[in-house]
Amino acid sequence: MENVYDLIIIGGGPGGIGSAVEANVLGLKKVLMIEKMDNHSHTIRKFYKDQKRVDKDWQGQAVDLEGNVEFTDGTKESTLDYFDRLLDDESIDTRFNCAVEKVEKIDGLFHVTSGCGTDLAKNIIVSIGRMGKPNKPSYKIPASLRQQVNFNLDKCSNGEKILVVGGGDTAVEYACDLSSTNEVVLNYRREELTRPNPTNQEMISEYCENDAVRVRLGVDIEGLENMHGQVQVNFTDGPELFDRVIYAIGGTTPVDFLKSCNIPLDETGEPIFDENYESGVDGMYIAGDIAFKSGGSIAIALNHGYRIVTHILSKEN
Repeated sequence: MENVYDLIIIGGGPGGIGSAVEANVLGLKKVLMIEKMDNHSHTIRKFYKDQKRVDKDWQGQAVDLEGNVEFTDGTKESTLDYFDRLLDDESIDTRFNCAVEKVEKIDGLFHVTSGCGTDLAKNIIVSIGRMGKPNKPSYKIPASLRQQVNFNLDKCSNGEKILVVGGGDTAVEYACDLSSTNEVVLNYRREELTRPNPTNQEMISEYCENDAVRVRLGVDIEGLENMHGQVQVNFTDGPELFDRVIYAIGGTTPVDFLKSCNIPLDETGEPIFDENYESGVDGMYIAGDIAFKSGGSIAIALNHGYRIVTHILSKEN
């Protein structure tokens, strides 16, 4: 008989890592984690600023860890180091640089087709992030400005006048972080910043009081233009020039990929799953960011892994 895994995990973020660890500890013998990027935790690596504070209790919501992953408060770097140590266990089989193309259930087994071939599994956990596909504005970004319009901090230089667009934690953290070496404006279309957690609310207030960050609230953007190499941002109350614009307006559910896995979706394109995180397909589960309507929590994603693996084992007994 062909090699059959007890569980294949698609995605190498906190939900996928937590699922792999729980499967290993709780007794699922043959487990494979597949990640399309060259390392685990791509969202944390790419979208978290260096030394970003990473709390177990997200946005002040206390989370009791239910499984075997002892995640604690730390920084971006300490969190990645901890996940490195978890995955260094030789009993956890991982594949990186391996993008899954589709998942089909045939004769009771899942056929997972990827750039690495086809693997068979009794159960599947889909734990992919939203930020791999960041939300983009409704207006067109001119081709000549695409090097100056970003969705993370990768290309930022010192001494630039930068507009950060968004009203959540990421936008606030980007604006405050960049303000030490740049002139920064934070724009949000609503009148108040209500989405950031209490720590970030306090931080942006302090930065504004000290004139480190200027905010433009209750003002929308109609479009962008190239004005002699600078980005002209056409606000509803008039234009302003910037060297760079960074959008931090969240991410969207990767609908096409979920459809390729035959996961049922609701009318808004969100995956449908029950209290055990099992989708409409028996043996296929949802974990991590795509199980949240908005935002995300590392600790809650880790709990997803524990609950799912526990449910898989309960069905086998």
